[in-house]
Amino acid sequence: MITRRSLLGGLAAGAATASGFVLAGRATGAPTRAHRPAPDGRAAAGMSLHIVNNSGEYANSSVWIYIVGNDGTQQVHVTPEGELKPVALADNGSDGFTDYAIPLAAGGTTTLQLPRMSGRIYTALGGKLKFKAVEDGNGKAALAYPAGWVASDPNYDVLHDCAEFTYNSGGMYCNTTMVDMFSVPLAIKLTGAKDQTTGTLKDGARAKIFADVKAAEGFDALVIDDKRVIAPGHGLDSGLFGKDYLAPAIDEAWSAYEAKDLTVTTNAGAFTGRVGGGKLSFTGPGTVSFDKPSTRDVLFCDGTLAAPNDGTLGPVAAILGAALNRSTLRSHADQPTTDPAAFYQERLTNHYAKAMHAATKDGKAYGFAFDDVAGFASYIEDGAPKEITLTLTPF
Repeated sequence: MITRRSLLGGLAAGAATASGFVLAGRATGAPTRAHRPAPDGRAAAGMSLHIVNNSGEYANSSVWIYIVGNDGTQQVHVTPEGELKPVALADNGSDGFTDYAIPLAAGGTTTLQLPRMSGRIYTALGGKLKFKAVEDGNGKAALAYPAGWVASDPNYDVLHDCAEFTYNSGGMYCNTTMVDMFSVPLAIKLTGAKDQTTGTLKDGARAKIFADVKAAEGFDALVIDDKRVIAPGHGLDSGLFGKDYLAPAIDEAWSAYEAKDLTVTTNAGAFTGRVGGGKLSFTGPGTVSFDKPSTRDVLFCDGTLAAPNDGTLGPVAAILGAALNRSTLRSHADQPTTDPAAFYQERLTNHYAKAMHAATKDGKAYGFAFDDVAGFASYIEDGAPKEITLTLTPF
């Protein structure tokens, strides 16, 4: 399946520093390249994208859509007419920002043409988003993405959220995401070889997410009024979440495997690990080792747990990161743990991700970047897609 893991780093950097991003490719292969658009901006081969506003809080006239991303060589945006156009510095208006907003139809469903590309579909409610076109380190035009977890971001006061996708000759790969934050309930329906839906929340779940995260010890500052809930990793960077919150749980897990084996099974085979000299080292299909991660490494699935697409280190790192977020590493010596009843049972756990999974009808969510381990991410794909529907579901 496709993975969001390297996307997380690219998009987060894009939001903060305006560097570019490419949606990650398959977990076991090279990154997927979307088809390039026609050079004159004509609509590339595409499919229908339906936007349904069932929010119950905002009329169509107060909702805007932004489709932004990458065509494999450059950052692009989609026009209301379905044209795929490169981002350009000249697109910044007198206020210093682009206006790539696509308004919804006056009523009912809005149907757009979605070209082949990788990117995000942003929804903005009650006000438009401000995307700034800047020059990246390679001299190419790039977009600074909204960073709703940063109080100084120009989009901080705008209610917004997004879904992610790669659409290319191989098919459609898409997901809803709470990796950075949660604000607007979104659901995806993908119609193709079969009908699939993900991301749909239970009735009243938005309010319950806010309440559950606020009630979890150490997580309360992540709830920003009724606007959004910030992921704990971003909260840590903003001083809203404890930088050593998971340290005791990580220490316990590392200590547990000083005297017994940890088995991690990936597509490449079974790795056997022990802790010695502070490192968790594995033998098996390959030899890989990990320094003890920090709370930040676990929450961002980065640092000592960074997962390259190499077939050995990457898959083991992903499974370790998922186990630490789900608080199963110490108690389960065979990983990955596949029974969701075992997840989030410890006092020190990722209560943010726990709340997200409890809120969805299918139990799936992207509460952290390694949530695709064992298939618990709100992700769907189809090799013969016909149309996709993004629904703003009731608040």
